[in-house]
Amino acid sequence: MIQLERNECMQEYDRLKEMVAAVEDDLIKAEGGNKAAGTRVRKSMQEIKQAAQAVRIKILEARSE
Repeated sequence: MIQLERNECMQEYDRLKEMVAAVEDDLIKAEGGNKAAGTRVRKSMQEIKQAAQAVRIKILEARSE
């Protein structure tokens, strides 16, 4: 069961990394003044925040068992 939780933690972490990588293009556009890209970046950052919280929860669950 602990091995399964490690896999779940890594899956959540991999998802987080993919989300961060996906926002890069819009971030570059937002820095160039594209307001719509800035909106997409802010939305993505909120989703990344939630994904990071999910990783934290999985780590705490694995630690407590």
